[in-house]
Amino acid sequence: MSSIDIYQKSPVELELGQRRARKSMRNQIMMFSLMIFLTIISFTMVVAYQSEVIGFSSYFLMPTLMLFAGVQVALQLYYFMHMSEKGHGTAMMFMYTGAFLAFLVVLTFLTIVWW
Repeated sequence: MSSIDIYQKSPVELELGQRRARKSMRNQIMMFSLMIFLTIISFTMVVAYQSEVIGFSSYFLMPTLMLFAGVQVALQLYYFMHMSEKGHGTAMMFMYTGAFLAFLVVLTFLTIVWW
């Protein structure tokens, strides 16, 4: 049989772990609130466009919505998928490489179609 080693944390280590957990939870709540705020702003902009409010044309609406969507995707990957923690360097490299290659494929097809 294998033996089980029990490691008891000192009060200082316990306090440090609790402090890190509080900071992590605070960051999660702040990012969630920011994403809810961006979503509310996006829906409000769409309603203003559909109500034909002056200044909300499709030339303003679409790039702004895409920008908000990009910011939300980046924040969700970074915070909710725990990419902000240590030890996720390889996963981040593969994700960024895949996003870069997808961008190149879209750019290539757009270039072929337009020229």
